[in-house]
Amino acid sequence: MSNSKGKIAILTSGGDAPGMNAAIRAVVRSGLSRGYEVYGIVHGYNGILNHEIKKLSFEDVSEKIQHGGTFLFTARSSEFRPMEGKMKAAKICKEIGIEHLVVIGGDGSFTGAKNLSKFGVNIIGLPGTIDLDIAYTEYTIGFDTAVNTAMEAIDKLRETSNSHDRCSVVEVMGRSAGYIALWCGIANGAEQILLPEKFDYDYVKLIDQIKKNKEVGKTHQIIVNAEGVGHSSELAEMIENATGIETRATILGHVQRGGTPTARDRVYASIMGGYAVKIIDEGKKNRLVGFKNGKVYDVDIMEAFSMTKTIDDFDYEVALELASRPS
Repeated sequence: MSNSKGKIAILTSGGDAPGMNAAIRAVVRSGLSRGYEVYGIVHGYNGILNHEIKKLSFEDVSEKIQHGGTFLFTARSSEFRPMEGKMKAAKICKEIGIEHLVVIGGDGSFTGAKNLSKFGVNIIGLPGTIDLDIAYTEYTIGFDTAVNTAMEAIDKLRETSNSHDRCSVVEVMGRSAGYIALWCGIANGAEQILLPEKFDYDYVKLIDQIKKNKEVGKTHQIIVNAEGVGHSSELAEMIENATGIETRATILGHVQRGGTPTARDRVYASIMGGYAVKIIDEGKKNRLVGFKNGKVYDVDIMEAFSMTKTIDDFDYEVALELASRPS
């Protein structure tokens, strides 16, 4: 008979994010050190329904921390989405003896986790999304790597734009949240930043500003465009037709999800993974782990869903000031 404290399972769901492997590693090793059996679920919620569940050892998570993506793989599950799917998943967890499920993902993954918790599975969530769009936490696993990847790409684009006296429209990820675009806009010194939360779709004003920049001696311009605004190719064509400035669109796409995780993503993911096991050990139920005021903390899953998040007005004002030449 096993002397373990119980069984913890971990899965990654939704879009992958650099640093997820560090979080998995931390949950496994912290869990084992505290006397739990730890299981990895392959392919997210689909993996529960398809019984893709395997016991993990200390060695199973060796040489994983430096790699992007998730070695447990991730998937979106249409079968899990209805309430019947969640009931089935909870039943499977109970049959196997899994009492605690650590879910690494974004808002969609947490919505599924919240509903799964209603059927008796203790859920602990870790925020894994490059979009930084989860309200209860100031940090999400993967954002730092993604924004650095995008920043480095835009640095390279600026050099070729300068060589050709060109305007470049660079589309970065962020369907409903413009944090990658905002951070890159500031870090890359972009002339324009288009965010889904802030852009008023006044293309006449945008084109007028591009013309003014050219008149005062700007030889090249960078427009960082969030995915949620989109239509970058059409925008580039519109700018070129209206201004006569050669304009190209570059969509960075899923390259932002890949690559070696930064130190910050590795460290924060590791701390949150360890903290997840700590609060399980303390008997806490249905909590989401995050960072607030520079410290790791946890919040009730229902309370977290009542919170909202948007772009800070001052951050956006600073970005505009830094891009604008005094008249």
